[in-house]
Amino acid sequence: MLSRAARISNIDACGAVPIRDGSHAIFELPNGIVARIGKPDSYRTARRELYISQWLNQNGIATVQAVHSIPQPTVVNERPVTWWTLIPDHRSSTPEELGRMLRRLHALTPPTDFPLPSYAPFDGLREHIESATTIDEDDRSWLLTQFVRLRQQYDELDHPLPPCVIHGDAWQGNLVVPRTGDPIVLDLDKVSVGWREWDLVQLAVDYTDFQRITDSQYQSFVDAYGGYDVTQWPGYRVLADIQELRWVGFALGRSDTRKAAAIEATHRIACLRGVMPKPWTWQAL
Repeated sequence: MLSRAARISNIDACGAVPIRDGSHAIFELPNGIVARIGKPDSYRTARRELYISQWLNQNGIATVQAVHSIPQPTVVNERPVTWWTLIPDHRSSTPEELGRMLRRLHALTPPTDFPLPSYAPFDGLREHIESATTIDEDDRSWLLTQFVRLRQQYDELDHPLPPCVIHGDAWQGNLVVPRTGDPIVLDLDKVSVGWREWDLVQLAVDYTDFQRITDSQYQSFVDAYGGYDVTQWPGYRVLADIQELRWVGFALGRSDTRKAAAIEATHRIACLRGVMPKPWTWQAL
């Protein structure tokens, strides 16, 4: 598929190197180009990512840039392929750098030239649970009960602040820092309008449930964001539980074709069900 899309767009794809195969398949190509292959029938999402990249860069938030000389997206077998400029020699952001970027992002007025969707935290989650073939019925029943409980609790949450522009998948790997220049935002497909806490909860969960970062690192994130500690918000545990259930759903969505994902999904479910004590260790997929 990548070869065909490259031929259509007159791009050299010889020696393409896979970078990641998550919700999108991403490849590094010659001449400093990165190909990002979307899900089937996601043309509108891919097109919106291109608009978002341009809009954020125009508003002072450095973001991965599309290759403007190529008409985009390229569609093959109903899957959109977008072409981006490679960011060489970079590292993941620190918690402080992530907090600083999110503070600026959340202060933006939503664009008027194109609409941003409302953030949908439960989108696709029930389907992943119901269709999973690698878990037993006891685990499936527990996950569905958890889904219903969290959906109800989420609907009952009070929130004092209006929705704002959020990234939707704000972890340190989605803000990268090159040797020179500003940190650069990646993975724009979930940029939307929603509660700012969704952008704060991922690092907070890393701190409270996984202990991937230290007390001082988490405090630097809070300070850089402006002093708001989402773990002290009464609704934090509900959002944290939803986020962790989503990570289980992601593993389940890949478990039919990947043994490692099936094993990881089983481990994550055991953690959520209290079989494994915190802090947890989950493997990236």
